[in-house]
Amino acid sequence: MKNFLLFLAFILCLPCCFANKPDSIFAALNYAIKNKELYVKEKEKTIAGYKRMLSGDLSLEKEYDCNGNLYKEYRKFKLDSAIYYVKKNLRISKALSNNELDQQAQLQLANLYSSSGRYRESEIILKGISTKNLSKVLLPIYYEAYSQFFEHYSTNTYNEQYVTYIEVYRDSLLSVLDTASVKYKINLAQKNIYNKNVTEAQNSLLTLLKTAKSKDQDYAMIAYLLGDTFKMQDKPEQAKEYYIISATADITNAIKDNASVQNLALMYYEAGDIDNAYIFTKSAIADAIFCNVKFRTLQMSELYSIINTAYLDKEARSKQQLQTYLILISVLSLFLILAVVYVYKQMKKVSRIKEELGNTSSKLADLNTDISRANSELQERNAQLFEANHVKEEYIAHFFDLCSTYINKLENYRKALNKKANDKQLDELFKMLKSTTVVDNELEELYENFDSIFLNLYPTFVKDFNALLVKDEQVTLKQGELLNTELRIFALIRLGITDSVKIAAFLRYSLSTIYNYRTKARNKAAVSRDAFEVMVSKIGNIPDKSL
Repeated sequence: MKNFLLFLAFILCLPCCFANKPDSIFAALNYAIKNKELYVKEKEKTIAGYKRMLSGDLSLEKEYDCNGNLYKEYRKFKLDSAIYYVKKNLRISKALSNNELDQQAQLQLANLYSSSGRYRESEIILKGISTKNLSKVLLPIYYEAYSQFFEHYSTNTYNEQYVTYIEVYRDSLLSVLDTASVKYKINLAQKNIYNKNVTEAQNSLLTLLKTAKSKDQDYAMIAYLLGDTFKMQDKPEQAKEYYIISATADITNAIKDNASVQNLALMYYEAGDIDNAYIFTKSAIADAIFCNVKFRTLQMSELYSIINTAYLDKEARSKQQLQTYLILISVLSLFLILAVVYVYKQMKKVSRIKEELGNTSSKLADLNTDISRANSELQERNAQLFEANHVKEEYIAHFFDLCSTYINKLENYRKALNKKANDKQLDELFKMLKSTTVVDNELEELYENFDSIFLNLYPTFVKDFNALLVKDEQVTLKQGELLNTELRIFALIRLGITDSVKIAAFLRYSLSTIYNYRTKARNKAAVSRDAFEVMVSKIGNIPDKSL
């Protein structure tokens, strides 16, 4: 609950900071889409409160008011339920013989019918009501219901005459509204947008947005219309920002009859961002179906088909790329195996050469001092060859093991991805593809294997390395550490890898970080700074385990 309140506070602050933080408002929208159920539950709690009131002993007037509150809660949330409570009010108004309450309920029902695609029923109701018999309170509701009727109907059957009717009834609505009211200013802005007076509409809407709050009924509509104005001015980035603000407000208020998300879906699709277009399309059509808003469903059906096809095509291409990568990895693995075989044969040759050199050394033991010096140098080379052979033997054994392990892991990971793709678990598949956990775990295991193998080859490395440093600057390892980053850098230098670029690539650090570590270590040296790394490269001798 605490996190939810913090998020609401963040949404309330959006009007003053959205222009400078497009990434933040986009993140807020994604958060809202992922947590739709949270806002629906809050909505349902409010509705449950009104339903509890209905279960009490109420007069018909009180019951009418309570049903009216439920109508308001359900109107943009779940049309079928809103229709149910309006019909209850129709029966109550007849029981009370109250003509104004009856007309109010009929106008509400006509509006709900047009939203749910029942245009014939809506039209019959509206034609059956005479403006002469309507009070000043109901006249705005009547004109608004007629304007929205033609707006909804034109979505299903487009006709230029219907669009004209929308504006005719909007003009009538403006003539009866209080000019100081928010509804008047919003409708006037819509009229200006229709008449291409975009700048005038935009300025009035920006003024309205400054005083509006995200929980206000008209907040999302104001932001949506601002998005329309910027879109008409060919400013897609600003249009997206206001559509995002509108969509976020609708979702957090559990408004299922909304247009901003579907506009965002279309804009992101046109920009080539299929992933986000797909997310927004799914969200919009799910809301329209949940609310049973037929004209929204019609608007989204064709777009959903196009975006869904593009998304599936993209997924198919990704799958094909993955298969290509797996084939390449398999080919590389084959080359690695061939390389290992080649190295093994070379090792056997080197072993034979070493044996021959040993026999030659024993035969030349009685020769003159020049031959003795040559023999001494030969023995030194033999020792180096022994060390090199031992390193190769140690690393080849581990190399075979790691290759086998990584191939198995790659196969298991491929199967997991393939299963998610076959099961159409696209969200899970994206999550696995975007996650770096597998790479991080493998890197950690790689470094642990490196530390273990290296210290097995050079068991006194840490002690000998510290001996080259001043006493107060010697390296102290934490509990459970074999090597830390600094020691790992100089372990690679001991193995002959002195290029900082290669060291940085192996350890996944920036080049500047590697330079800093090497410089700091030279500054801490108890020996000459210039000779420090040379002395590190000579640390330790591989123990002869045959002894």
